[in-house]
Amino acid sequence: MAADPVLGATAQAALALAGQPATAIERVRGYGRNSGVYQVRAAAAVYALKQYPPRRADDRDRATVEFTALRFLTGHGIATVPQPIAVDAAGGYLLLEWIEGEPVETPDATDIAAAGDFLRAIHALRSESDAAALPMAAEACVSAADTTAQIERRLARLASVPDEPALAAFLHETLEPLFAEVLAWAKASYAAAGLSFTAEADASAQTLCPADFGFHNALRRSSGELIFIDFDYFGWDDPVKLTADFLLHPGMRLDAALKRQFSAVAIGIYGSDQSFRRRLALLYPLFSLRWCTILLNEFLPERWANRVTAGEAADWPSAKQRQLDRAREWAHSLAANFRRFPYGE
Repeated sequence: MAADPVLGATAQAALALAGQPATAIERVRGYGRNSGVYQVRAAAAVYALKQYPPRRADDRDRATVEFTALRFLTGHGIATVPQPIAVDAAGGYLLLEWIEGEPVETPDATDIAAAGDFLRAIHALRSESDAAALPMAAEACVSAADTTAQIERRLARLASVPDEPALAAFLHETLEPLFAEVLAWAKASYAAAGLSFTAEADASAQTLCPADFGFHNALRRSSGELIFIDFDYFGWDDPVKLTADFLLHPGMRLDAALKRQFSAVAIGIYGSDQSFRRRLALLYPLFSLRWCTILLNEFLPERWANRVTAGEAADWPSAKQRQLDRAREWAHSLAANFRRFPYGE
């Protein structure tokens, strides 16, 4: 272990957080693309140790956010998440209960129902006295203007990447014109529906959101029970974003029937906000375009560094070409379909 400086630091962090000698540490592949995950065996238990990328000055403290979120959830009786053990915010490490399970490769209607039960339980906690102290979710979007601004920032960051002519051409010829078209449609549709494009969702409509929520961040126990993982983006947000992200996430294999089921579940949970259903339909294409920009994160050196920390094995040029091809397909589909929400009743 000591011969590898990264693993050596990981071993030291594990020893400190576990408070007992670690007998074995093994890197685990396939558990997220933005953090390193290790299985730590000690005399009395098995743990998961998450190693977060180094923080920039404007970053949230992901280790502390996840520790606090899990302590809040487990403290209020939610058992379908890992138990948090200890956190080293300065070092960027979090020690958790080890969950023995398999990735959820082919979710079904029962899994959608389980996801809905989980979200319903979290939504019920929003009025608890300790909920108000929890942070906003990462990249929260509590107004349509917030969503628009995020897309603009992502496009500007991608446009600033040097020496990438194929990326620059795609942005200039396809993505930027498509954004202008979708944005004009969304603004006109908001006005026609009597909604404010700039006003924040009412505080009563916001909820606690396990951002980046989906089956890509879940494990299935041998019993069939789902355990949901990865809460470093957790916090307050408009559930429209949570719902749209679940439906759009490229890391999940959901057919149209399952997406319609989840949309109906979300309306059942969050539909006491009378504008929820309409805002979901109108913001969905903007969130889709936002996801198109996320697919291009591989072009950003700092994001690629996070992938490497998490154990990415592909070479960078191949990863960039793969994601650019996916973004082209995504933009083509969006251009043809954005005027109709596909998963309504």
